[in-house]
Amino acid sequence: MQLKNMLEGLKYTCSGDTDVEITDIVYDSRKVVKGCVFVCLCGSSVDSHDFAQQAADAGAAAIVAQRPVAVQHAVVVMVENTRYAMAVLSAAYFGHPADRIRVVGITGTKGKTTVSYMIRSILEAGGIKTGIIGTIGTVIGDEVIQTDNTTPESYDVQRYLRKMADSGCRAAVIEASSIGLRDHRVSGFTFDIGLFTNFSPDHIGGSEHKTLEEYMQCKNMLFRQCRTGIINIDDENYPGIIKNHTCAIETYGFHQEAGLRACNEKLISRPGYLGVHFDLRGRLDLGVDVDIPGRFSVYNALAAAAVCRHFDVTPRNIFDGLNTVKVKGRVEPVKVPGNYTLLIDYAHNALSMENILETLREYRPHRLICMFGAGGNRARSRRYEMGEVSGNLADLSVITADNSRYEDVMDIIEDIKVGMAKTSGEYVVIPDRKEAIKYCMENAGDGDIVVLAGKGHEDYQEIQGVKYHLDEREVIADIINQKI
Repeated sequence: MQLKNMLEGLKYTCSGDTDVEITDIVYDSRKVVKGCVFVCLCGSSVDSHDFAQQAADAGAAAIVAQRPVAVQHAVVVMVENTRYAMAVLSAAYFGHPADRIRVVGITGTKGKTTVSYMIRSILEAGGIKTGIIGTIGTVIGDEVIQTDNTTPESYDVQRYLRKMADSGCRAAVIEASSIGLRDHRVSGFTFDIGLFTNFSPDHIGGSEHKTLEEYMQCKNMLFRQCRTGIINIDDENYPGIIKNHTCAIETYGFHQEAGLRACNEKLISRPGYLGVHFDLRGRLDLGVDVDIPGRFSVYNALAAAAVCRHFDVTPRNIFDGLNTVKVKGRVEPVKVPGNYTLLIDYAHNALSMENILETLREYRPHRLICMFGAGGNRARSRRYEMGEVSGNLADLSVITADNSRYEDVMDIIEDIKVGMAKTSGEYVVIPDRKEAIKYCMENAGDGDIVVLAGKGHEDYQEIQGVKYHLDEREVIADIINQKI
């Protein structure tokens, strides 16, 4: 493809011939190939403008920059923002795949992953093959491609959308994180639907967001890049999320003014199954069961239904999709012998742990057992808070290892115990995570709920900078088969 065709719709100045043929788009100078465009990105620690001449020497046909670079033997394209430019270039390079499939973008502090899987479950129940780009990875049919970020770089987003379109997907769901929106990873096309789940303080500080206001402004960007915006009207922050929107707006929630609302919710509980029933009213009229516990599951299911009614699906597809959805590592039930319930969840900070434990408390377990650790090389305050939350809400806390990274796991556990000491909660310490899981299973009784918190969908444990394979589902199976 010629460079001039890839630049269509982008404001730029150029020194050199834009008729040049381009072989690829690269933003890592170590991966430059002959004839590519090298896009200079300004990162938190590295500014690749410094490697522009190195990229040209390695064979890059063109350099895209947002500040002056002294480069010989390559076309230089100057733009206002290279991240936005890369999104536009990538969309063109991969043939604008978003024009071939309907794309849904989800933003919000919590629920993005679960809602994306609910949408996929409903659409595929209606025969609409659907891809996902998000926290757990990129999902296309039975293939799961691991990704480093919730929202990958724009080049990868477009590459995955192209692959989805070529594999017969008619829809795609993208978790549009605040960082992904800020860094234009999902620019270069228009979402058919943008969805807002909820908003609470998170991702503030460091290389993320400087202020809560900036965090909100980044999420707000989605509703100036979609045709229809679907909003949780119960969240008090929604006016800021849709400020200056350019899309049609629809609402969902429990509020009487919501276009799609929930009512008559009730918990469903039996060994191995914790869920919720509720009725949809307004734009849809049916009762649904969701095999994921808690009131937040009602919000997630409402959001998914609000999106899917814009597709060619039936009420039965919505019912079946929600009743059978499973999300890896999100309050995920694992079948075990015995009359107790075992769940795997990604809760890895105090807020998420509080949410899941309070939710499970509503099911009135005989005992609520929480196994958890805390990440190394992270704020120590997080450990204190997690210990205090579990001590207050769990009948038994089993303190173990998570991703200790470069710290000693026992130092992390001592910090967790500081929080535990503020409570009267009972706890045991078992540093080896596999042995901790075994302890939980061997000591669970009738009517107990056991939640293994922290790892969720992850299939590794990081110790001293090395990632070792650890999938809790496999550990559970080995314990059942007496291999551990």
